[in-house]
Formats: sequence, structure tokens, C-alpha cells
Amino acid sequence: MSRVNWNKVQPTSITHAMELCVLYARDKRNLSVERIAELMGQASHHSLYKWMAEGRMPAVLIRPFEHACGASYVSRYIAHSAQYLTLRIPSGTKAEARDINALQASLTSAVTALIEFHDARMTQDDCIAVLTGALENLAWHRANVEKADCPELSLFNEEDPQ
Repeated sequence: MSRVNWNKVQPTSITHAMELCVLYARDKRNLSVERIAELMGQASHHSLYKWMAEGRMPAVLIRPFEHACGASYVSRYIAHSAQYLTLRIPSGTKAEARDINALQASLTSAVTALIEFHDARMTQDDCIAVLTGALENLAWHRANVEKADCPELSLFNEEDPQ
């Protein structure tokens, strides 16, 4: 099985977003669905399986679910489905060379996806996912430049890929 680049993954449905959160928790934190349910304060993991199958998790449990998993794919999907872009709040610190390289790679991937979509070699959902990732990456750099005059302290360094 190939390694997943969690920074480039985009959810395409609410159930896909929940699956991505669980897969991320398994891959990065070695958590099972049972352990995720326990961290959420749920008495039984069966309800979590039900919510994932139906895509109908109670709204008050979305953040505890994402916090337990360490990823926010459900929140991102909800924002994307309402036609909003999401990005992590930048701290205004100087970008490293790898950050700029990642931006260039995402923009190149976006142009490639557009070409492949218009040549009927890529699905609409896949193309939108690539374009959304590139837009979010570019928006993060824009906001980071805005905060460059007054950078914030990095107090919390989480693994969250989004």
C-alpha cells in the first residue's frame, strides 16, 4: 500500500471525510475506531460506525471526532460544500523553501488537472479536489504575508494536515 500524502487529500463527500479522519487516525496516531469513540466520550463504538455509514454524525460531535482523529476533513468538507475555502490560520512566520516548493507543486498540479479534465482524462470531482488544494495553499501564503509585520508565536504545533 502506498503512503498517503495527507496534505493533498480532499474529501469528496461527508462519508468520505469521516473515512479520511479515521484513516488518518489509524495511520498517524495508531488509533482504532473503538479508541476514537472512547476519546470522544462515547459509550459504544457501534454508534460511530453507524454515523460513518450513514454520514449523519450529530453536529456537536464533529469537533470531538476530529480532535480524537487529529484531522479536520469533516469540517473542511462542510465548508467546501457551502462554497467556502478553508485554510489553517498562518502565524506570519517566514516561509521555508519547502513551503514555497509545495506551493509551486500544488499550482503545477492544478494546471495539469485542468488540462486533464478538459481532455476528458480526469473526473470532475478529482479536478475540483486538486484545484481546491492549490487555492487553499495559495490563500495560506497570502494570509501569511499579511501577518509578516506582526508574527505570532508558535505555541501549538499539531500534526493536523489541513
